[in-house]
Amino acid sequence: MSKIFDLNNKKVFVTGHKGLVGKALTKALSTLDVEIITADKESLDLRSQSDVKDFIANTKPNVIIGAAAKVGGIEANRTQPVEFLYDNLMIATNLICSSAELGVERFLNLASNCFYPRLAEQPIQEKSLLTGAFEPTNEAYAIAKVAATKLTEYYARQYDCKYLTLVPTSLYGPGDHFNDERGHVIPALINRFHKAKLDGKSEVTLWGSGEPTREFLYVDDAAKGMLYFLEHYEGVEPINLCGGEIVSIKELGSMIAAVTGYSGQILWDSSKPDGMPHKSLDKTLCEQFKWRPEVDFKTGLTMTYQDYLKQC
Repeated sequence: MSKIFDLNNKKVFVTGHKGLVGKALTKALSTLDVEIITADKESLDLRSQSDVKDFIANTKPNVIIGAAAKVGGIEANRTQPVEFLYDNLMIATNLICSSAELGVERFLNLASNCFYPRLAEQPIQEKSLLTGAFEPTNEAYAIAKVAATKLTEYYARQYDCKYLTLVPTSLYGPGDHFNDERGHVIPALINRFHKAKLDGKSEVTLWGSGEPTREFLYVDDAAKGMLYFLEHYEGVEPINLCGGEIVSIKELGSMIAAVTGYSGQILWDSSKPDGMPHKSLDKTLCEQFKWRPEVDFKTGLTMTYQDYLKQC
């Protein structure tokens, strides 16, 4: 498929470069002839409109990838809805509006699969957006992501900005947050099972019934997909970035126990919330643009655990 935009010889600002997706993006971009622009939280508060506008005006990127976000698991989303809505809404709005005002050629907004309706038909198609209620445990985050997606689309339509939104399925891989408070399910489980193994625990109790299913995509694959669509997609509608492994949370627990070498019993506390019952994305549009992931799930889990061992 021919390119509609060439990233080579461009200046690319990656927000959130220290996060899971940001690290993978800078790694993927380092293989191209590009100038990578980054800024940490201490030097740039993305929630400040004036700071964001000044930074973009001074650095003059051709491309901005919005990988910065306040993220967390079910408990963090449940207890901090103000921060999850406000921080993510301000970050996205400041970046999108400043990019358009200052003439940034391409902007990539990263949405989230959790912004689809809780009971959307599986696998979830892009047209399902806003056709039903959100999952209550991540409503604030989902609202912010929907707003950012619509703002990106409106700028593309009203002002002919070459801006797009990708909706990654659940991502995992090296560079993630492995503590229970901030981590999503895979890094949190890696941390739990590894510590249980070291402590010699005979059993580990996990939240929920274990029945929900999730689709997981290795983060390096996702980063390559993001750059691919920046170069090949010129539409305004969001596209799912998917094609990963679909497993139940119970199956996932057993797989991660095996990868970490934990041999004890796994128990499930069904009094705790499950989150969305099922979450996998329809890959029809993704495959129409000739993109598919490369890393199989077992290999990805093993590489993620190896990265965890380097950090602990």
